[in-house]
Amino acid sequence: MPYEWTDTSPDGQTRLALWPYRSLPARGFVLFIAATSLMMLMPLLVLLGTRHLWVILPFALVPVAGIWWAVRRNNRDAALTEVLTIGPESITLVRRAPDGKEQTWQANPYWATIHLYPTGGPVPAYLTLKGDGREVELGAFLSEEERRRLAEELRQRLAQLR
Repeated sequence: MPYEWTDTSPDGQTRLALWPYRSLPARGFVLFIAATSLMMLMPLLVLLGTRHLWVILPFALVPVAGIWWAVRRNNRDAALTEVLTIGPESITLVRRAPDGKEQTWQANPYWATIHLYPTGGPVPAYLTLKGDGREVELGAFLSEEERRRLAEELRQRLAQLR
């Protein structure tokens, strides 16, 4: 599950950290690139020792470089995090983008509401928090089932505060 609840302080604050799921760890990335390179270069073994190898080699390395770039870009984009802090006096959502930019939303937990739109949103089971005149999206990178489960957990946590 790409989110985690923690009770952070004795004054009743609860913290929820959310992050995109990453299916390829660093070690897996190295193994994937090594296997891809090996498979791309295998047909070139017959050209070892000839000048034709140097003509064809760049064309074999360009796809590997493209895959390398795409996977690294995906990992960088997955550096997104959302931290929701729920306390008796305020509820705060801080969203940190991969480029380091932060967006903050804050409201009174008594008036904050959780909305789960089954249809009509950009994704199925679109999850939002509404309060203080604004409605913000939460966990857009989660799967549909995870957003449904998270909405129920959030409702329970807010009900405990009230």
